[in-house]
Amino acid sequence: MSTAVPLRILCIHGYRQNGNSFREKTGALRKLLKKQVELVYISAPHQVPAIQNETNQGPEKTAGGGDEDQRGWWFSDVQARSFNAQQECESSLGLEESIETVKTAVKELGPFDGILGFSQGAALVAMLCALQEQKLEADFNFRFAILVAGFRSVCSQHRRFYEGPAITIPSLHVFGQDDRVIPEEMSRDLLPAFDGAQILIHPGGHFVPAASSHRQTYQDFLKKVE
Repeated sequence: MSTAVPLRILCIHGYRQNGNSFREKTGALRKLLKKQVELVYISAPHQVPAIQNETNQGPEKTAGGGDEDQRGWWFSDVQARSFNAQQECESSLGLEESIETVKTAVKELGPFDGILGFSQGAALVAMLCALQEQKLEADFNFRFAILVAGFRSVCSQHRRFYEGPAITIPSLHVFGQDDRVIPEEMSRDLLPAFDGAQILIHPGGHFVPAASSHRQTYQDFLKKVE
């Protein structure tokens, strides 16, 4: 190893998760990369109403699990305070507060070398990277980003994040060929927003892959950004 100091990575959970539940779900990743990275987890500011009726939930319902404190970074349905990655909307609710939450985390828990996001959290990471690229947020100074099951928000209000220059910070985009929540093509649709995006495709579904067969891809990416 070229350095004994682990890279510090800020972790942004998915919809209906929180910092603690995401930490649990990424135990295999922490084990896989424990010599190289320190993962720091935060929770979104918005509480998500508990699921009343399983049958009418949007496709992110599987991302949480259990009745723990479920959180979200923004809502695509302002009235229902719900989120569906495929729901087109004019305006969303809660994104600005979430950006502030990340800024606070950077100030209080940082500095961070990189940022990792999953699902709705990965979509948020893409927006944060865009703000950094456009020099709109002085607090963001991430050297790399890892986006797992990321996607381009279809909310009109968020178009500004994708209309600026291509994001130049090194990025690794991870997606599953059997992901029913964020289909592979939604993750691929985000790739043009990043310059020189690297890709890790796994055969599974909606989770952060951390099998030994993935270790090399993660390590090679992290070595480049050390």
